[in-house]
Amino acid sequence: MTASAGRPLPDGMSIGAVLGELTAEFPDVTISKIRFLEAEGLVQPSRTPSGYRQFAPADVERLRVVLRAQRDQYLPLKVIKQQLAAADRGDAPGPRAVVPEVAEVPEVTAGRRLTREDLLEATGLEPAVLTQLEEFGLIKPGPAGFYESADAELALVVKAMARFGIQPRHLRAFRTSADREVGLIEQIVTPMYRQQDGQARARADEAVRELASLSVALHTLLVNAGLRGVSGR
Repeated sequence: MTASAGRPLPDGMSIGAVLGELTAEFPDVTISKIRFLEAEGLVQPSRTPSGYRQFAPADVERLRVVLRAQRDQYLPLKVIKQQLAAADRGDAPGPRAVVPEVAEVPEVTAGRRLTREDLLEATGLEPAVLTQLEEFGLIKPGPAGFYESADAELALVVKAMARFGIQPRHLRAFRTSADREVGLIEQIVTPMYRQQDGQARARADEAVRELASLSVALHTLLVNAGLRGVSGR
């Protein structure tokens, strides 16, 4: 195996070779993205005496774990790093979604584009309820008519809430609130995406995940605070 400049890397993979390994599953990944993840401490390849990176198979697998957690679970790097550190200590199995147990979707749907039939089968949702979720803007299929695994997670949350008599029409306020939060985050990160250096997009993507995570945390705290009066706490 050789580095991109033709120098031998007998004990590991060059960053270009790692990119080749990852692009089949992660077509948007770039060398700049891999370097960014290294700079953030998510992976630590060894170096040759000349300073060239050498990625071991374990490094490549660690990158896969990180990229899947970002793509499938939308976790910010801070959370992924904490969970990987816990896994390294033997305290936890590794990155996992920070979502309620009711929102666990069959693993077969992770990272897949789903047809309407796939979504209904994975969630057990009634077709009429899915139609209502679409009418109220809670779930939106893509331009080609496919759904994402995140849509299945959302459908399961809605299904669980229905046990308390909450119907899709009651959830329009959540959609409106989420759209406002998205607009605020867009204002913050759009200038970051316009920067020209190689790692700007990776930094902007991470800022989006971090802001989304903070937004969820703030929402949870505000709801809990508002419910204290209801529960008499």
